[in-house]
Amino acid sequence: MAELEKRYGVGYALAKKKENSFIQASLLSLTRERGIDLIKIDTNTPLIDQGPFDCVLHKLYGEDWKKQLNDYAVKYPNVLILDSPDAIQRLHNRISMLEVVSELCGAESVHNVNKEDSFGIPKQVLIYELERLLDPSLWGEEIMFPVIAKPLVADGSAKSHKMSLVYNTEGLKKLRPPIVLQQFVNHGGVIFKVYVVGKYVKIVKRKSLPDVSEDKLRSLQGSLSFSQVSNLTQSERSDNTYYKTMNLEDAEMPPQSLISEIACGLRRVMKLQLFNFDVIRDTRIGNRYLVIDINYFPGYAKMPCYEKVLTDFFCDALNIKQSGSFDGQLGMNCEKEVRILVDNNGLVEDEGVLPVSPLKENGNQIQV
Repeated sequence: MAELEKRYGVGYALAKKKENSFIQASLLSLTRERGIDLIKIDTNTPLIDQGPFDCVLHKLYGEDWKKQLNDYAVKYPNVLILDSPDAIQRLHNRISMLEVVSELCGAESVHNVNKEDSFGIPKQVLIYELERLLDPSLWGEEIMFPVIAKPLVADGSAKSHKMSLVYNTEGLKKLRPPIVLQQFVNHGGVIFKVYVVGKYVKIVKRKSLPDVSEDKLRSLQGSLSFSQVSNLTQSERSDNTYYKTMNLEDAEMPPQSLISEIACGLRRVMKLQLFNFDVIRDTRIGNRYLVIDINYFPGYAKMPCYEKVLTDFFCDALNIKQSGSFDGQLGMNCEKEVRILVDNNGLVEDEGVLPVSPLKENGNQIQV
């Protein structure tokens, strides 16, 4: 990574829980060594009275905070804001967040090297009326049990993480609209979490909800409540024997070319630098991959070697800014990706630079 020619100040404004997990002594030490000072922004003092910062890293919401960022950018037009509140807003709605994946498919802006592999999203429907919710014949979209019920709003709150795997109509009675019903797809009990930090991509695999066969579905009643697909608590697991016997090492990783180019495409279309997306493999088809969720500024501290990845990203971003080529998007063309595979114990299996052909704009499409 290019070293910085001078010291830079990166102000961060994060909720307390996010700050405690992300701002670790190891990250502070490494960024300091590389010429970057991470400085806590006082949310009780107007932002415009602080700094000046070379970069503002944030995950706060609300119109007042958005106005403060806009005012700060006016006063300091060269400040790098990660990321734009308008771009982040799209991920607060579980329908609009996945529409961007459909846009990539429809615009053919991602060209997979292996044409046999494909990607998309599960069938889903937004329900506003209780009557429609309780009558599956009114859902449309050819959705059938089991389904994942998710709150429409995805703002990082505890409420937005409350989800259910619904097996039959009995399980619908606990739900209240507006709610998103997403077709549950058998995926071998493995979810791939893809972390994106600018042009860097890291993939980890985690245990997920177990498959539900047609025979098993007939014996299940109601619903299973959970908060995170990849982090079920002991009480949330419907089949604990399954989780004890399942071996993540047996799960094949997705094609690196496909995942890398999806990541680049999402970054370009969403105009975001810091996010992750969850991918599952449809076991009925095998080479069909589905994006089921996208999150802004995820829990990077759970990602192996997050300190180095984030520090390298800050250095790259600030060097681009210093060179005068900063266009507000840090250049959306991915020249290379970083990929780390981890096993179920969190141990690094492989680390390396994954070369990806540069994406070149040609009209409204991207060609590789």
